[in-house]
Order: sequence, then structure tokens, then C-alpha cells
Amino acid sequence: MSDGGTRSFHQSFFTTDDGAPLWFEERGEGPAMPAVLCDGLGCDGFIWRYLWEPLASKRRVLHWNYRGHGKSGVPTDDTRIGVEYICDDLLRLMESRGLERAVIFGHSMGVQMALEFHRRHPSRVAGLVLICGSYGTPLDTWHDHSLMRLAFPGMKAFVERFPALAKLVTGKVLRTELAVEFGIRTELNPLLLNHNDFHPYMEHLAKMHPLYFVRTLDSLKDHSALDHLSQVNVPTLVVGGEIDRFTPVWLSQRMAEHLPNSKYLFVQGGSHTAPLERPGLVNAEIEQFLAKLEA
Repeated sequence: MSDGGTRSFHQSFFTTDDGAPLWFEERGEGPAMPAVLCDGLGCDGFIWRYLWEPLASKRRVLHWNYRGHGKSGVPTDDTRIGVEYICDDLLRLMESRGLERAVIFGHSMGVQMALEFHRRHPSRVAGLVLICGSYGTPLDTWHDHSLMRLAFPGMKAFVERFPALAKLVTGKVLRTELAVEFGIRTELNPLLLNHNDFHPYMEHLAKMHPLYFVRTLDSLKDHSALDHLSQVNVPTLVVGGEIDRFTPVWLSQRMAEHLPNSKYLFVQGGSHTAPLERPGLVNAEIEQFLAKLEA
């Protein structure tokens, strides 16, 4: 299949052993090292908008939706949600597409996934690009405090007890223009971000069942790859946004310091969506990183 030009484009599903239909898309071809894009929590790919074209011009690029995210479904036992299953799914996906090794990209929660995947399957990782995320325990650092850890058990209990009500409320509230504007003005950089680039995130979050959101977050809250950073034996690019409130920039800096073979990009004025706010800077740094990795 073509994307309208000469570049190959493919979308499909594969089904896991426990019955989860997982959606993926693959674009591009070429001799350069393939790339796999791993999203953040509650995301279905909006963050990669300006990266697709430069990446797919030289290599195969694989993007997928986690269990309960985007177009992907959930397993027969829908409690099987979280970090360990995502890592297993990624391995099976790479095997199904014939990818022996790839550069693993992670944004936000995807950073944790990429690091944990390297811990479990280092031979499948040629390099890492870790964007606006942390190595773990995100509830302890969200907005530079631990209040979210205190609030989360109650939130999760409510969603587990009243899933239909939770879905109704989030579906209505998150689709409003007020919610979009509030998110942009309080969490992101409204001077740099094209508002239309943020709408797909809010639209997906409104569609996503909050049950799978909280179950995924529950698996993340105590997970950390900090102990593994010194063992990461591949070139790594770490990208941090100056005003990122979801994962404060000091986390990116600390992560880069602990990684043996890392390069750090500080995005001035960038928030949690730095690749959308300053795409020229981020893309250029990624291109240089990949060129050096493949030399």
C-alpha cells in the first residue's frame, strides 16, 4: 500500500496469545535502522506528527497502540493491562513484522516502556530516543510533587466501581473546547503549540475507557528503570522540555547523566509536547543522532 506518494504504508492488527487485538501502522522503507514509536499514557500517536516524514524517508517506521488505547482492544481478561504486557506485546509485534533490531522511541510513558523493553530484550534494541519522560514512578514527580500518588487510589477505586459513569463524564468533559484550552494554557506552551496539534490527543482521551487508563497507570506508579540506566549499552538521545510539568525537566537531565552513552537535548520553552512545539529543533537533533548511530 502507498501513502499517496511512493512511500509504503501498511495498517493492520495482530492478536496476542491472551486475545488482545493490537493495531499497528508501518510506513517507509530503506536501509537505515528501523524505528518503533511508543506512545505516552492515553495517547494514540499525536506526538509523532512532525517526525513521521523525516523518519520514514530513510527507514521502516512502526507505530502501534497499547492495550486499551486507540484502535487496539483488550484481552479476554481485561485486567491484563500494564507494563509487563506492553513489553511482551512489543516483542511479539517486532517478531511478527520481522524486525530483529530497531531504535525504540518513547514519549512520556513510552520512555518507561522503552527502558523496560531494553532491560528485558537488549539484543532487540539498537538505540533509544527518550522524549519528555522519566525512568519511573511518575506519580511521585507529576508537577514536581507527590499529591497525585495520594489522590490516585481514590480515583482508581471510583473508576473501578463506576466504570460506565466515569466513561460518560470523561467522554463529555474532554471533548469540550474549554478542556482543550485549559490543557494547553496550564500544561503546555500556548505560544509555541499549534492548537490543532493538541486536539487529537484530547479526542482520543475522550474516547478511551478510563478503566484501562487507570489500570495502565496503576502498573506504572511503582515501576522504575532507574536501577537499569547504568546497564543501557546502546546510544541514547534524551529530550527534555524546559517547562514540562508532567515530567519535570530535571528528570530528563538526571536520566541522561545516568546513561553511559547518552546525548541530552534541552528544548527551551518546550513542554510535555516539545516535538510539536519546536519540531525543527527536535527533528534535526534526532536526524544527527540517527546518522551517527548508523555510521
